Amino acid sequence: MTNALESRLPRTHYMTFPFRMTDGGAQTSTRVEHIREQIMQVLFTSPGERVFRPEFGFGARQHVFEPNSVQLWEAVKSRLQGSLTEALAGEVDPKTLQIDVGATPDAPEKLLVRITYVLAALQKEESHAFSV
Repeated sequence: MTNALESRLPRTHYMTFPFRMTDGGAQTSTRVEHIREQIMQVLFTSPGERVFRPEFGFGARQHVFEPNSVQLWEAVKSRLQGSLTEALAGEVDPKTLQIDVGATPDAPEKLLVRITYVLAALQKEESHAFSV
């Protein structure tokens, strides 16, 4: 079913993030994979790191030594909501973007970020979890 939905999209290829080379040139990813890679870029790029887009990114690394608490989760959730809404404009239905932040049960020192959204072109729900 997934391939039938994805086949409705134009056959556009994107350079993979992180960038990798293969024998045939730069490795590419599909549009659905590219959206997940965009989320990773927002999560792990610190604001100010990109010269021409200084406001881009969430900067997960800056939260590494902060106490894993409800206050941190709420701050992370609100900052991520804005960053992802801007970065995924046109790809994801902004009304469906859901961000859950908390600690993992088996490792309470880790920050777990779960992002769920609906692809605008396919009306297909995707969900990804990232541990920081």
